[in-house]
Amino acid sequence: MIQRLIETSLQEDFGLGKVIVLLGARQVGKTTILEHLSHGMDHVLMLNCDDQEDVLLLENKSSTELRALLSPYDYVFIDEVQRVRNIGLTIKKMADLKLPTQVIVTGSSSLELANDINEPATGRTIEYRLFPFSLAELARETSEREESRMLQQRLIYGCYPAVVTDPAHAKRTLASLANDYLYKDILAYRGIKKPDVLQKLVRALALQLGSEVSYNELSNMLGVDKETVENYIGLLEKCFVVFRLDSFSRNMRNEIRKGKKVYFYDNGVRNAVISNYAPPELRADMGALWENLMVSERVKRNMYNGSFAQLYFWRTHDQKEIDLIEEEDGVIQAFEFKWNPRAKSRVPQQFIDSYSPSGFTVITPENFWDFVK
Repeated sequence: MIQRLIETSLQEDFGLGKVIVLLGARQVGKTTILEHLSHGMDHVLMLNCDDQEDVLLLENKSSTELRALLSPYDYVFIDEVQRVRNIGLTIKKMADLKLPTQVIVTGSSSLELANDINEPATGRTIEYRLFPFSLAELARETSEREESRMLQQRLIYGCYPAVVTDPAHAKRTLASLANDYLYKDILAYRGIKKPDVLQKLVRALALQLGSEVSYNELSNMLGVDKETVENYIGLLEKCFVVFRLDSFSRNMRNEIRKGKKVYFYDNGVRNAVISNYAPPELRADMGALWENLMVSERVKRNMYNGSFAQLYFWRTHDQKEIDLIEEEDGVIQAFEFKWNPRAKSRVPQQFIDSYSPSGFTVITPENFWDFVK
């Protein structure tokens, strides 16, 4: 098993009287973590809410019934809890029992799950996010040198566990992910009325990777209103397929103030959506793939390190731009991503004059490790 960076943090939170919530897309390894954590433990209850019998053990239960279920165990692991109606209320009841039992739950979406938990279970949970393998996790298992050698593989096929551990069947695995698993929770959501539009939207976002996204253009392309486009992208975010960056804007007159860029959490899923696994030398989108990999790796790095940094992109109406702005505790850093290490780049003077960034770094395949670790 490739050790996940998040595991130590999860274990450190055992015994704090909180329900631990682990969210992440399907197939990123949540169940594997639960199994690994439970190894060698006594008095463990494992439930999987893809099994209706386990759902019935939790759904619409009183505090007395939950006490009877939990109290015989030191640890209770509950997988795919978004399948349980009113799960937030159930988690609140579990936490309020004040049992010595440590409860850890996982969910493959934050649709109903996050909405429920954030209300009735406020202050009673500790939430984590799990992503496909990070380059830092893979390098810790092998070495930075080995992962640098595998970089083109990661750019094309991504870092989902099943892809990394069984590269011979990567295309089949990614096709299954892109056509089934990643949409499973979205298509079960009551707000989805046009699944074909959703899939066309994902493809359009994949083809616009690295570019600023216009909701108006997407709505015209797909034949639906702008609000539907925005809502569907929001659902894709809540199921951890894509994430958005806002434009960075404070005081410059010609800055783009309301722009959005959309990235995929995994390069392999993006390439599966457009059915393009061509090698780098035959691709016209290597710059966009490199940018997507690096931005998604920075998201993983910040989340696993407990960083509260905010990520943005920056652009002006006269086409001056910076790929990534990171702001933490008032300190601003700027980054550009270049697949070609010899490509030149410089920070626009307007940005320096307005924001005095603490640094500007061009991230290439020759120097990316400090950025992602």
